[in-house]
Amino acid sequence: MSTFEPLVFSGVQPTGNLHLGNYLGAIRRWVALQENNNCIYCVVDQHAITQAISVWGGPSELLRNTREVTAAFLAAGVDPKKHIVFNQSRVRQHSELAWIFNCIARMGWLNRMTQFKDKAGKDRENASVGLYVYPNLMAADILVYRATHVPVGEDQKQHLELTRDIAQKFNTDFSDRISELGLGIETQSGDETISSFFPLTEPVIGGPAARLMSLRDGTKKMSKSDPSDLSRINLIDDADTISKKIRKAKTDSDPLPSEVDGLKDRPEADNLVGIYAALTDTDKENVLRNFGGQQFSIFKPALAELAVEKLSPIADEMRRISADPGYVDKILKDGGERASVLAEKTMHKVRDIVGFLQD
Repeated sequence: MSTFEPLVFSGVQPTGNLHLGNYLGAIRRWVALQENNNCIYCVVDQHAITQAISVWGGPSELLRNTREVTAAFLAAGVDPKKHIVFNQSRVRQHSELAWIFNCIARMGWLNRMTQFKDKAGKDRENASVGLYVYPNLMAADILVYRATHVPVGEDQKQHLELTRDIAQKFNTDFSDRISELGLGIETQSGDETISSFFPLTEPVIGGPAARLMSLRDGTKKMSKSDPSDLSRINLIDDADTISKKIRKAKTDSDPLPSEVDGLKDRPEADNLVGIYAALTDTDKENVLRNFGGQQFSIFKPALAELAVEKLSPIADEMRRISADPGYVDKILKDGGERASVLAEKTMHKVRDIVGFLQD
């Protein structure tokens, strides 16, 4: 093999309240990517438990959320027969590789991770070790399949850069061993040619609405954890609820501008225009060509109608799928078995590279 075989990997945490931002920023892109790529899509349940149990809700909530997120994948159009859909904890090789990466990654790298600082808050001494090292587990999620591409939003780009750093250090540290075993691909590392086992995974950057903001505060990201349900459109919301939330979305008193520059310093207007653009697979310029100069009393009903048209079928299908948890569990079990086969192929070679005795 002279190049790494193209493969897309991505995952979503099962923390409940999947919303429009998750759909537009991740799940919808997964559906598009599966048309021309081999894909592995994962419910990352081990990542979900890195914070206090009050945050992730405990065992019953985790089980329910894992099934709900899976139902959202399927309802949006992810094909579990052509591709792999599974929950992370079924494939033990993720954790096994994460330990090796704990020994590869440097403390200084992890100290720069801004998400740990954000989630740990001021009381970092009381944060879990899992929260601190979970970027290493994320790297293992990706590299245990030697995935070449990962669709990411802005908030995950730093973690993907860490994944590349870990892969590069592993390749450099073990280059001679990788070459000796005939397991590598020749790559350039600065002026040096090394034998690489792991690819330097590339990001697949999203479109203009990959990062949606709160409907109640355009300066804050749309979030599952926001105490106000009016701040987000949940994928499970019915048509009346979607319309109500858009109608109540915060705006200013000025009409929409005719040019994108006019959205500057108007975060709520910018957010709603961005949502419309994403739902119609267009850009903000095109939206403003149609709605520039109009009041929100005209734009909001049009946005609500569009959102209902796009999201209601997904919500209906999610409810149908969720009503049969046995079907969802079967999908995850089958996906986990298929993923385990691929992950073990990687780990068998990694054990040899590192020097672990095995059969």
